[in-house]
Amino acid sequence: MQHRTTLKSIQAFEAAARLSSFALAAEELFVTPSAISHQVKLLEEQLGVRLFHRVHRAVILTDTGRKYAEEISAAFGRIERATRDIGRVAKSDILTVHSTPSFATQWLMSRLARFSALNPDIDVRLNASTEACDLTTGSVDVEIRYGARKLQPAGTMVLEFPPETIVPLCSPALMRGEHPIRTVADLQHHALIHSEGCLVGWRDWMRLHRKTVIDITRGPRFTRSFMAISAAADGLGVCLESLLLVRRELETGRLMAPLGVEGLRVNGYTMNLLKSRAELPKLRSFQDWIFAELNK
Repeated sequence: MQHRTTLKSIQAFEAAARLSSFALAAEELFVTPSAISHQVKLLEEQLGVRLFHRVHRAVILTDTGRKYAEEISAAFGRIERATRDIGRVAKSDILTVHSTPSFATQWLMSRLARFSALNPDIDVRLNASTEACDLTTGSVDVEIRYGARKLQPAGTMVLEFPPETIVPLCSPALMRGEHPIRTVADLQHHALIHSEGCLVGWRDWMRLHRKTVIDITRGPRFTRSFMAISAAADGLGVCLESLLLVRRELETGRLMAPLGVEGLRVNGYTMNLLKSRAELPKLRSFQDWIFAELNK
């Protein structure tokens, strides 16, 4: 018995079985009834079993033919659904990005529309979490990390983002109050917002201003930068954060840098991807785009 069947024969059988007619199957497939009969006979010879009973001018599936038709119809159904789904998505590639919550919220999300406009065939999936991911599983294409460099699996490419500048930031409303911030000493009249996830804290920043003494232990504390930034924009106090993360707030006037934009510079963020996949078009496009945006 031979099992090297042709798709043409299987298609003819499926249509004839579903429609219970060689004539109707021929009409659906735009061939002649004799062509359908020939393909079904060829399939029967290839499989070594009878699939139809020919009763006068009617055709009736054998028990074996009925079971085979059920399997074939299910397979054609899966092909049809897959074709319909890929047509609905209309994207060639899916790019999955894993990022820290603050970078995703404060910087990346507001710019992804630009990337999508430049790369309409790439569908972006963004996950935000503080947990490191395993790039070798293939579930994530790019990981954006923050903080101390940790040992990465062999074959990982680690690209540093440009240095960030960390400065005090506050709501413009504080500048209109009783104690506007014009010098470092003026900070003593305001709550200091602490972002415990930031590489630079108030103690580090005050080392640049040793001649001024203020209590840097007071004030609310938050575990994530985006929370500290939101608290400062709402007038809760003065936060110490990266200018990279507050571009939108500075542009819209929700935040300002009362003591200027010069401050401590640190390398906090890295982009991580597998070297073996770095030259894939979707990864090369994202890498080129994100560094162009960071250097604006």
